[in-house]
Amino acid sequence: QVQLVESGGGSVQSGGSLRLSCTTFGYTPSNNLCMSWFRQAPGKEREGVAAIGSDGSARYAAFVKDRFTISQDNAKNTLYLQMNSLKPEDTAMYYCAAGWGSGARFTGMSYWGKGILVTISS
Repeated sequence: QVQLVESGGGSVQSGGSLRLSCTTFGYTPSNNLCMSWFRQAPGKEREGVAAIGSDGSARYAAFVKDRFTISQDNAKNTLYLQMNSLKPEDTAMYYCAAGWGSGARFTGMSYWGKGILVTISS
């Protein structure tokens, strides 16, 4: 059973940066897992933000491209999301997720963290 625990959220002003972390438990680097970040703003549907495949491929939503970077440290079993040039519209609960299969994608996630709040003030 894979368990995911997010950390690193908080409040920053517009234009600032945050780095989210997701530590995985019950996972080994040899597992064929796609790791991803989703977010859900109040009153909106959950949407994919960034994903990274076990093959090293990455995928980003258009609204975060060139501002966010997804990466992972297999030695630490940790997934990261570096968020720069943050905007008020980036305010949301951010969720870490994992799904079996090698490619970077936003579908087929089987495991979810509880989420962490990111608030961007103008």
